[in-house]
Amino acid sequence: MSFFNDPHRIPQSYGIRIAAGLILYFLLMKFSGLSHHVELRLLNLFILVGGVYLGLRRLKKTHGQHLNYFRALVTGVATGAIGSLIFAAFLFFYMQLDTELMESIKVNEPMGRYLNPYMAAFIVALEGVFSSLLVTFILINYVETDEVNVPQG
Repeated sequence: MSFFNDPHRIPQSYGIRIAAGLILYFLLMKFSGLSHHVELRLLNLFILVGGVYLGLRRLKKTHGQHLNYFRALVTGVATGAIGSLIFAAFLFFYMQLDTELMESIKVNEPMGRYLNPYMAAFIVALEGVFSSLLVTFILINYVETDEVNVPQG
């Protein structure tokens, strides 16, 4: 069984896929000259939503079509967090190598003069973790989950 098919590694597997999608999208925007359009960052959300959704769907498939609400919540947030943290690490190293990008951020962003590669990568990671929490919460209310056991008394 490969790493990407292991049902016990769903957050890692789909987190890496999310990170790969985010990195490819970033490089595509960078090399096409569109990286200065901050609004295009919103499309990162579609990559995150797709990865978390596919991870939750895989979790449901590997557990006999049963999806516990809380397990889905943990899996979805972990999947998005892993993808976001890998992407933030990539951006940190990229901004160390491409100083023009960091200078562009400092000049063009309102709080840019206070940023450095460490802070910018941390902000991306934090934004990604909170986005994955929100995305997962919305998706598990859309994807059918098992009823939470309510004590009867």
